[in-house]
Amino acid sequence: MLERTQEAGAGPMGIYDRDYYRNDASTFTRWVSPHRVCHWLIAINVFVFIVQMTTRGQLGFPSQLTELFSLKPDRVIRGEVWRLLTCAFLHSEYDVWHVVMNMLVLWWFGSEVEEIYGPKEFLATYLAAALFSSLAFVGYEYAAHPQQVQSAVGASGAITAMMVLFALHYPTRTMLFMMIIPVPALLLVSLYVALDIFRMIGGPNGSHIAFAAHLGGALFGYLYFRFHWRVLNWWPSRMSMKPRRLLRPRLRVYREPAESDTQLANEPFEDAEQLEAQLDAVLEKVARYGQASLTTREQQILMKASEIYKQRRK
Repeated sequence: MLERTQEAGAGPMGIYDRDYYRNDASTFTRWVSPHRVCHWLIAINVFVFIVQMTTRGQLGFPSQLTELFSLKPDRVIRGEVWRLLTCAFLHSEYDVWHVVMNMLVLWWFGSEVEEIYGPKEFLATYLAAALFSSLAFVGYEYAAHPQQVQSAVGASGAITAMMVLFALHYPTRTMLFMMIIPVPALLLVSLYVALDIFRMIGGPNGSHIAFAAHLGGALFGYLYFRFHWRVLNWWPSRMSMKPRRLLRPRLRVYREPAESDTQLANEPFEDAEQLEAQLDAVLEKVARYGQASLTTREQQILMKASEIYKQRRK
């Protein structure tokens, strides 16, 4: 939530004094516009790839960054567990299309998933999917050929989870297979997963694609959807060093009228301070659970605040 500060001697801050009602729309847009975490994930991946390329050794040796943070199952077993997560922010230094295609697919599917679950839960889910897919890769490598385990880099496992979640939420959404053939999203993603299974089981040995990580991400996405998981709910509140009351914004308490949401949606908002207090609660809910969780009344509050802001801009 936004922090509100008040100078000594200043009066109470009203709704028109808040940051998102000023001429600069960035603060308000930051709260109501989706996809901001997806943007950051893409930016971080691209930045890390550039660092990998610029620090790559001569004669085809990988960069020190890749050596330290790629997924090496034997190193993970020896305690370097950070590799399970950091590998998802690295890509092949010898194939620029690896990072380009991964980031395109992340944008296509991840931005929609972030809009469903909200930025915080989306980020937590993405990282959990990356961790799960890395564990699947490590397990498969030791089970399939323990004498010669391979290493891996890439965000494909986490991205596959986002693809599966998107397809389960929007199974009939039309997608273009091979950029030409229109097919339902669920069919397209199912074909992609089935192809990974076939290539992992019956494909040629020595493949440079970590199919086990893809399938681990797909499994995580399915389980997340099927059992209504929420990663943020797994995080114990007691692990925080700060008192719980300091982690929450200070909100005014108000009581909802007894009428139904449909009736309330048509009521005018005459009291700016009441709208301000209600807007605080709505924005907190958006930040925690995403816009899809809002009731009709809460959507009306958000729309009214947006209208007031637009009028102030004129």
